[in-house]
Amino acid sequence: MENLPEFVRDVLERLEAAGYEAWCVGGCVRDSLLGRTPLDWDVTTAALPDALLELFGKQAVPTGLEHGTVTVLTKGNRVEVTTYRVDGAYRDHRRPVCVTFTPSLEEDLGRRDFTVNAMAMDLRGTFCDPFHGKEDLRRGLLRCVGEPDRRFAEDALRILRGVRFSATLGFAVEDATAAGIHKNRELLRGIAAERVQTEFLKLLTGEKAAQALREFPDVAGVFWPEVLAMVGFDQRNRHHCYDVWEHTLHALEEAAPDLVLRCAVLLHDVGKPPTFLLDAEGHGHFRGHQAVGGEMADGMLRRLKCSNDFRQTVVRLVEWHDRNIFQGEKSLRRALRVLGERDLRRLLAIKRADNLAQAPAFHGRQKEIELAEKTLEELLTEDACFSLKQLAVHGKDLLELGLKGPAVGRTLNALLDRVVEGDAPNERTCLLELARLMAQEGQ
Repeated sequence: MENLPEFVRDVLERLEAAGYEAWCVGGCVRDSLLGRTPLDWDVTTAALPDALLELFGKQAVPTGLEHGTVTVLTKGNRVEVTTYRVDGAYRDHRRPVCVTFTPSLEEDLGRRDFTVNAMAMDLRGTFCDPFHGKEDLRRGLLRCVGEPDRRFAEDALRILRGVRFSATLGFAVEDATAAGIHKNRELLRGIAAERVQTEFLKLLTGEKAAQALREFPDVAGVFWPEVLAMVGFDQRNRHHCYDVWEHTLHALEEAAPDLVLRCAVLLHDVGKPPTFLLDAEGHGHFRGHQAVGGEMADGMLRRLKCSNDFRQTVVRLVEWHDRNIFQGEKSLRRALRVLGERDLRRLLAIKRADNLAQAPAFHGRQKEIELAEKTLEELLTEDACFSLKQLAVHGKDLLELGLKGPAVGRTLNALLDRVVEGDAPNERTCLLELARLMAQEGQ
């Protein structure tokens, strides 16, 4: 294989020197053929697990001997080496009860999920592709190895992996495989939330995430039924030419592949269906959908066991996405105070994507967003103070003034508010005098 890393070549050469067939297999082959740099390298071999442990000695870690897997630590890297195997019956639609080792590479490839992941290449570039994965790769097609219902019943996570591969590779899903995904989607209920989270968040950053979600909203609806209410929901509003789901997907297409940003865009209007009201003229309104959407997003992300930091950031952006922060420099300073630079930039990106997904007649808000971005850059260039760490006085200074306990934090925040509002300069002498006056007023 061209450009094979030295640490992978070393593993293959040692196996072959010991008399065993050895091949790079799966995603690393697929990504290499696509011109991408593989994140992980997997090797499959005729060598049995005991032989692998003996051959690689202290470099071998028995990470999954019952399934024939040994992790080889070499040159500061990790290579998973697995014996050719055939899987037995699966339990809980996730893992095989047992495996049987086989001398046949083709039998091993036949147990894999999709044809583009069922290819193998050796040191010399010899290619083994019994299921025509290379042709599917050329055509940009995702297709199950064998019968889709069987593949998905064996391991239900493959259902979501299929949608994820469609999003990240930009591949169309072959008709029978797509039908199998729709038909078997409920099997995902038996998959651990952490595993669903990992696959779904990878999906969200894919170049074709919106396209994949457009085709498979019912899959996301298994673990996030809230999104199903968005599908086909007529907004009855002159600002919108799409239903809530299509608006969301169009916004997603406008968003950069930052995970927090993409997730916030996906959920920014999840609160619209439950807050929908028609006025006397038949126009739709969604009053309070930001706050309701924030509560819903919080529950949805908790359900997938997302980290607290990720969840809280996404929820805050959902709650802020429709706030008017374009009222001049002071309003932008206030937003900086609450969100910080990173998340204010994300908020502006959400607003840009949201506006571009509305009816074309209302795309004029882009000028407001551009002005806000320009103002933000000016504030950052002049080192505007918007956080406690930038304040010219600190806790130690207030302790020396005689403040104690919670009063220190309250006073620092009050001083920061004055600076952000433009009522006081961020100068040490001035702020210390203000702190003295606050302390006296509090006595």
